This record gives sequence, structure tokens and C-alpha cells, in this order.
Amino acid sequence: MKMNRNTALLLIDVQNNVLRGVGSPNNMAETGKLFDATIQRLALVKQQALSAGIPVIIIQHAGTKGHRLETGSEGWQIHPLLEPGRGELVFSKVTSDSFYETNLLEELNRLQITNLVVGGFLTQYCVDLTVRRAVMLGFDVTLLSDGHSTCDENGLSCEQIIAHHNNILPVFTLNGHGVALQSSETVIASLALNQPQGTN
Repeated sequence: MKMNRNTALLLIDVQNNVLRGVGSPNNMAETGKLFDATIQRLALVKQQALSAGIPVIIIQHAGTKGHRLETGSEGWQIHPLLEPGRGELVFSKVTSDSFYETNLLEELNRLQITNLVVGGFLTQYCVDLTVRRAVMLGFDVTLLSDGHSTCDENGLSCEQIIAHHNNILPVFTLNGHGVALQSSETVIASLALNQPQGTN
């Protein structure tokens, strides 16, 4: 995907406790390692996006009382490495669909965004549904192949779930729009080419 002024970076549920206490207790250490690695890659992508003048939009899940992402709790907070800065937009959601009952679509239209670079959590829920919905709404999506993660579930490891979605989402197309799969490193390089001269 060509990075241009019609591109935005969409980060989904990059919150402190998004993977806290989910999945098999035996695999929580591995889940935590993947979470940390994914956050670090997303932080690098975000930094380069900002340098290139690409809008950054963060989706924050608003959990109910007692939920690991309970609104206002420490676990609900955006991870410090991705903490929104001045001018960055944050939308609160209550379902897996980042567009449902939020102002995300209106803001993307206002900014004349046609291309979305997407990463975040959880792969098989919020990332999957948001990516599919974006394509249905007429956006082209670049999914960060190493920029989304999850926990193990129903006998599948988190690595298997990530790999499965990396395989199936690029097959999903509608009315000429679809999903391209790119690594964080590739996207960072593309964004660097778009960086205005005289910036670091």
C-alpha cells in the first residue's frame, strides 16, 4: 500500500491489561512476551507515522465494572509506549467493532482517509472485525503482520491464531477494496519515504 496523506494508523485496544488473565494459565508467560514485543513494534510504527505526518487514531475498549479493562482503571489505560500525544485521536468502544457507535467513520471521512494501517489486540476479535468492517465501508487496509496479537484459545496457540488471520484476512475483498499484509519493518520503511524533508 502506498503511504500518503490519505493514510491513517489505527491502533486497537493497546491497553495495559488487554491480555491480562486471558487464555490458558500455562501460556501466560508466552502471551506476555508476545504482548510486549507487539507493543514495542507498534510504538516504532507510531513514531514513524507521526514523523511522516500520518494521523494516529487509538481505539480504547471501555470495559464494564470488574472487567480487566474497566473504564478508568489502570488496566484500561493506554500502554505508556503508545500513550496518545497532542493531536492524536482516541475513540472509546464497547464491542469488538471499532466503528460501532463511535465517531471513527465520521472522523476518517473528515480527514479524507482512504487507507488504514491496522495493529493491536485481540487478533480474532477486535482486530478481525474492525479490519473486515473497514473493508466493507470502502477502506483499503494494511494489516501489520507482526503488529497484532492475542492469547491462546480453544486449543489454538496465540501464534496459530495470528498466523491463521494473517492468511485469511488478505483473501477478504469487497468492491475493489481489501487487506494487504505487511510487516512492521516494511511499513516503517514506507512511512520513512513519506517523511517530510528536514524532519527526524
